[in-house]
Amino acid sequence: MGEPLAVPVVHVEHGGPDGGAPVRWDFSTNANPLPPPAPVLRALRDADRGRYPDPQYGALRQGLGAFLGVAPGRVLPTAGSSEGIRRLTLAARLQGVSVVWVPQPGYGDYRAAAQALGLEVRGYTSAGALLDGLQRGAGRALVWLCEPCNPTGATLPAAFWPALQEMAQARGAWLALDRAYEPLRLWGQDPVPDAVAQSAWQLGSPNKALGLTGVRAGWIVAPGDGELGAALLALAPSWVLSAEGVEFLKAWTLPQTQQVLAAAREQLKVWKRQQWAALQALGWKQQPSVVPFWLAAPGFSDKQRQLLALRERGVKLRDATSFGLPGWVRVSVQPPQAQRALAEAWGEA
Repeated sequence: MGEPLAVPVVHVEHGGPDGGAPVRWDFSTNANPLPPPAPVLRALRDADRGRYPDPQYGALRQGLGAFLGVAPGRVLPTAGSSEGIRRLTLAARLQGVSVVWVPQPGYGDYRAAAQALGLEVRGYTSAGALLDGLQRGAGRALVWLCEPCNPTGATLPAAFWPALQEMAQARGAWLALDRAYEPLRLWGQDPVPDAVAQSAWQLGSPNKALGLTGVRAGWIVAPGDGELGAALLALAPSWVLSAEGVEFLKAWTLPQTQQVLAAAREQLKVWKRQQWAALQALGWKQQPSVVPFWLAAPGFSDKQRQLLALRERGVKLRDATSFGLPGWVRVSVQPPQAQRALAEAWGEA
């Protein structure tokens, strides 16, 4: 008998439900707190659950391709970004990638997917650090970038992207661009040049922007290499996307959905300014961001006790310790009533 396969056990912490009582005022999730657009809710309600979806997802890929401005064959459906991250990391491993670069701080699934496959993981803390690391590093690499970034809500400088593309081409690196939060960008413009985006694997997932994180559906836009895209498609299980997921993504492309989201961004700007001022009045340190979430340091006297006290009052913050940021939390924009609840609970914690 052979030896049992040793698979690293990697715990990934997330915001949102934590197994405890329902959270009334949830500042720990990055999801849009405003109601989802009516066309999306109708699409989910009317999804045909009585039969399998088209296993090739032909109509969906056509529609998403038109919406994204790419050939339908480059659009690969996923069961959400986390599934896409796992599948893309596996594809990279099978193509000879040995090193995975991840933003630090950053979404934990990038690291977890690499570690589960025994790949070397290297973190980078800035655009310059990534370029330096790629220049010095050995081994073919998969490079994860989240623009705008989670958990910081920061955006990378425009001048960085062409330099990254040049470095990646010289080193034979794969670029993976996570765009989960681009639809929630409140200020500024997308800094990624189209030429860079088209050379990268681009992951999209609208559930955060639509406030429907329980619907697991997304896509990967493959770079121009059709052979690699076909390899990634072949790694997907049959019917990777449910009937609900198909209709959800179709509804994402509707003009009315995008109009509702544009209005939501304007409301979120107002609420973010109010919440920023409220936390500043409480004495919290805060880091600027371009999206409706950011990092804050409340100045804990007893972090675990205070977070538990908030949780008992129905308020949840995202402890940033798992991001390597002890003493910090990630907070998301919430409506004024929730903001008042946080201020009151903090005063009693």
